[in-house]
Amino acid sequence: MNSGISIGKGILWVLVWFGFMFIYTALDIVIWRKITPNYSRILNIITVALSMVVFFVLLERKENFKLNLLENISIQGIVIAICCSVLFYLLLDKGLDPIFESIFPSSKENYQQTIQSIISSPIVSLIDFCIFAPILEEFLMRGFILNGLYANYGIIVALLISSILFALLHFNIAQIIPSFICGIILGLIYLYTGSILSCILAHMGYNFISYIMIILPIYNK
Repeated sequence: MNSGISIGKGILWVLVWFGFMFIYTALDIVIWRKITPNYSRILNIITVALSMVVFFVLLERKENFKLNLLENISIQGIVIAICCSVLFYLLLDKGLDPIFESIFPSSKENYQQTIQSIISSPIVSLIDFCIFAPILEEFLMRGFILNGLYANYGIIVALLISSILFALLHFNIAQIIPSFICGIILGLIYLYTGSILSCILAHMGYNFISYIMIILPIYNK
């Protein structure tokens, strides 16, 4: 287990990642799409991958944070992850998301943009949505922030703060509450299993189910 951190330090590292997100998004919009529009998505995903590597190196050096993917891995943890993947899809995509999209119509436009992005570059979107995002978010939110806050403040504060930050990371007002609930459940998975891999698998599984449900109707036409 990594050493404890303050709430301020947790927020700081989320802001650092926001900075990386701003940089690779700006590169995509200002440079990649204009210079090489046919390869902009590929160049963007490479930039995202490099950003993740640099971010984790900084986190490891500054905070002595260790990335241990296989720690406490178990069959039970994997089964929990698979079950939670399905639960997330039913609870969020089929339950809460439509409600909040009706309250916040602008979020539906963002969702349509996401669908168009997936359709235009399905493989790149699969890598970004189902691999990169779960790995980054789980190591940062559960492995570093939840873990560190738990050591200093206990389970309630750690779960609440890490889940709020996780929700804010998604930049969509309609997804604030669903993402917060998702963060709470993923946090409980981590605290129960002690395995960051279980959290990553649950997150990947949910995103993959959502991804398949988006592209399946299109390719079945």
